Amino acid sequence: MKKRINNFSKNITNEPNLPAAHAMLYATGMKELDFCKAQIGIVSNWFDGNPCNMHLDKLAKKIKLSILSQNLIGFQFTTIGVSDGITMGTSGMRYSLPSRELIADSIETVVNAHYYDGIIAIPGCDKNIPGVMIALLRLNRPSIIVYGGSISSGYYNGKKLDIVSSFEALGKKNTCKITEKEYKNIVKNSCPGPGACGGMYTANTMASALEAMGMMLPYSSSSPSISENKKIECKEVSIYIKKLLEIGIKPKDIVTKSSIENGVKLAMALGGSTNLILHFLAIAKSANINFSLKDFQRISNQVPLIGNLKPSGIFLMEDIHMYIGGMPVIIKYLLNEGILSGDCITVTGKTLYENMKNVPNITFNQKIIHPLYNPIKKNGHIRILYGNLSPQGSVAKITGKEGTIFRGKANVFNSEKEANQAILNNKILPGVVIVIRYVGPMGGPGMPEMLKPTSYIMGSGLGKKVALITDGRFSGGSHGFVVGHITPEAQSGGLIALIQNEDFITIDAENNTITLEVEDQEIQKRKNLWSPPLLKVKKGYLYKYIKTVSSASEGCITDQL
Repeated sequence: MKKRINNFSKNITNEPNLPAAHAMLYATGMKELDFCKAQIGIVSNWFDGNPCNMHLDKLAKKIKLSILSQNLIGFQFTTIGVSDGITMGTSGMRYSLPSRELIADSIETVVNAHYYDGIIAIPGCDKNIPGVMIALLRLNRPSIIVYGGSISSGYYNGKKLDIVSSFEALGKKNTCKITEKEYKNIVKNSCPGPGACGGMYTANTMASALEAMGMMLPYSSSSPSISENKKIECKEVSIYIKKLLEIGIKPKDIVTKSSIENGVKLAMALGGSTNLILHFLAIAKSANINFSLKDFQRISNQVPLIGNLKPSGIFLMEDIHMYIGGMPVIIKYLLNEGILSGDCITVTGKTLYENMKNVPNITFNQKIIHPLYNPIKKNGHIRILYGNLSPQGSVAKITGKEGTIFRGKANVFNSEKEANQAILNNKILPGVVIVIRYVGPMGGPGMPEMLKPTSYIMGSGLGKKVALITDGRFSGGSHGFVVGHITPEAQSGGLIALIQNEDFITIDAENNTITLEVEDQEIQKRKNLWSPPLLKVKKGYLYKYIKTVSSASEGCITDQL
């Protein structure tokens, strides 16, 4: 007997007492014979105001045609997205991280309300990917993620460009390293078309991790946005969603502690974004899996950095596709070397090991991926730091290029804007620790990314001469001696709120500590005089976010109650 796969949609289509619902389904183009077919929600983060997302509707349409060929019903819908690149350094960036929760909530709402039997999600930009993953875990129905793919590189004056090139160009222009004409040409040529930002920034970090975790088909993370491979993936995904429906494999069967570790290990090996921490804490929470900051540090101690990828390296995701042969080649290498676990089930219905059987072996006649016996860094670039400045933890992104220990006098700013102005006006001296505070989950609100200041620092030639700490977070494009996610944040009375100019701060990425060198008695005196500033917003979504969001050390989730 053929197994029923319309386990949810039958609650509407097979229910005789819902004539209005049936009438509306007929209006969508369904025929009577279609009422016994499984329904697939095809959700994309399409909107045409962001290159990361502007092509997703085309991919969704290709997937819908493929779904119909498998005798399934596909219904397209969209959810929101926020462009980090466009909003970076503005008050609009406050909405970036909170958009992750809206994405998850909206997908959960539509799929539960309309009883779809399975979901194919098509994310593009940074918060899209964890947002859809959180939703799929809440729903726990057969699901596959199809990544929108990475952008092609820009090109100017003999050099490859990407989005961070444009940010760093401003710092170079302001220090007279390039002309106004060169600056404008870099900006004009950094983003040549559709796709997510090209380096191992947050979108590509999360896509790579989710492929290793088993929630994407092999090659999904590394197939470029406009490649023939991406079109083929959109055609073939329907075969696998039908297989998942028939077998009954759901996201919580795929997302286990072991598969989460696979995702984090791959991302660490490639030099991925610190946003990985926030998103995987939230993903683990949605899957009811115990995974904490200490797990990230344990993994970072175990996994060498082997990816020579931007921002700290020089290559882009398209180079993995063109010169390595795609992400599965790297995954297979790490599997064979015992870094990854191969027995985790994936969306193909097979284990990760089985998926990699026919994948070519990596060769090292290229400079993108180093062998484990000759890594860029012997352990991970992400360090979880504790100390009086961050008793609940903070996250450092330190590749070793800027050193591993930094001690300097504090230069304190109560907003990103103030810090940016100081850097661009050449008021930052070598040897200082720049402190940007009141930009955490509540204080920001929304924990905005500090890509502008880190890019300006690098563009100004200060990358090895200053450090930056914040209760905000960093873009995947950030690099340098930087520490974010300092918890507790300033708005809730964390010690970062009490730092004064000229205080000495020591950041030690060898012993994983961050210390404000001020006597306890003086700290208590400052604490007695401190009171929290007024919230920056008093109504609307961001106000709701402030009232419900957890700390960065818990993933900034809003459904913890």
